[in-house]
Amino acid sequence: MKHVIFSTLLLVTAAPAFSQSKFPKNELSINGFRNPSIGLEYHHRQVSVHAGYYTTAFKKGEYTNFFKAGVTYWFAPVDSKEIPSSFYAGASYLRGLTRDYKDENAVAVEAGFRWIIWKGLNFRIGAIAVAAQGQSLKVNPTPGISYSFKF
Repeated sequence: MKHVIFSTLLLVTAAPAFSQSKFPKNELSINGFRNPSIGLEYHHRQVSVHAGYYTTAFKKGEYTNFFKAGVTYWFAPVDSKEIPSSFYAGASYLRGLTRDYKDENAVAVEAGFRWIIWKGLNFRIGAIAVAAQGQSLKVNPTPGISYSFKF
């Protein structure tokens, strides 16, 4: 877990400072699938906060569900679109709703890339590491699809 946290912090601090000007001042995302959760996300320049329902399969065919809320840092934009495609790293609090995690607290760190496909439609791919007391560290892929509005 220490290595995952250290890697996330390294990615965040290595981001170029000039990239902040390339991100919209305010953005709202409606997240429709898994990453970061099925819910809402508010972006202010390079930082966003999110909350919603998160589901993942730690075992094939067995989905574990959580309430998830967290913060994400966006860096290294790769294009000049109105909302740029970019890399991200974040941390979240999870509250288990089902299976071994029911009524249990967990923390997660994740990192990945958001690709703006068309206007505000975007696809994310990344990885998440979930840690909870009494559970082994779980690492899973985190695909996602969202629509973002700049305002």
